[in-house]
Amino acid sequence: MKKRLFVTGLSGFVGRHLKSRLHGHDSAWQVMPVAARYDLTDAKTLEGLWPEVPDAVIHLAGQTFVPEAFRDPARTLNINLLGTLNLLQALKARGFTGTFLYVSSGDVYGQVSEDRLPITELQAPAPRNPYAVSKLSAELLSLQWGMSEGWPVLVARPFNHIGPGQKDSFVIASAARQISLIKLGLQPARLQVGDIDVTRDFLDVGDVISAYLSLLEKGAPGQVYNICSGREQSIRSLIEQLGDIAQVDVQLIQDPARLRRAEQRRVCGSPAKLRQATGWTPETTTQQSLRAILSDWEIRVQQE
Repeated sequence: MKKRLFVTGLSGFVGRHLKSRLHGHDSAWQVMPVAARYDLTDAKTLEGLWPEVPDAVIHLAGQTFVPEAFRDPARTLNINLLGTLNLLQALKARGFTGTFLYVSSGDVYGQVSEDRLPITELQAPAPRNPYAVSKLSAELLSLQWGMSEGWPVLVARPFNHIGPGQKDSFVIASAARQISLIKLGLQPARLQVGDIDVTRDFLDVGDVISAYLSLLEKGAPGQVYNICSGREQSIRSLIEQLGDIAQVDVQLIQDPARLRRAEQRRVCGSPAKLRQATGWTPETTTQQSLRAILSDWEIRVQQE
């Protein structure tokens, strides 16, 4: 018998990958279909959502775009914090007692000085944007709920993830889309970029999903886990690799509109706690990720 897994945000980037991973895949989990459309910010839509009680929940849904969180902080807090509260209350009302995995973000750490890299879970969070504040608040709410209700609640803090199907508001997806257009002769060989000499800790979306599933099986309740590769790579190097794979020579043009405020120069997380708890290690190389992203965009731009 497969265990019932309820996942919020199935229509998002990670949700779609998770759904296709578990569909027809030899897995212990089965993604539960829901009875109706629901909106986490409207508690009434969550009533009667589960004909059967889920064995576990992965809460992925949220407002994830940082510039949008600066533009409308109230909406971001409403979705990410109060939406999580509505979900927890609805699950409790349904008699849920299973494992609840809250998907937060490595962004909650805020500015971390270079001598504190790689970032471990012992680093005190110091959010620097309303998105990170909303995620940290929802982490604390979920963990409190676990203590009060006796549910096994875990928190995942994923760092940057990449893969096919990501919106082009994200830097690597944007570069891959532009390179695909250049390759097809639909854009001059100039790439509009933001600040690309920063480093980030990138993981393929498939490895991120493997980490979530292994936390459901082997993670310790009440604990927070970084989900990251443990290595930093500059955005410039990833864009150059995309150009090499596509065999396109591009000129990089800095677009002031793409420069983010409050920029952290270097980011690198430590996955040691996750690895110790679950034995998880990343399986997809950056090269494999970038190839998959490019072939996905080559199809997408031809359909635009």
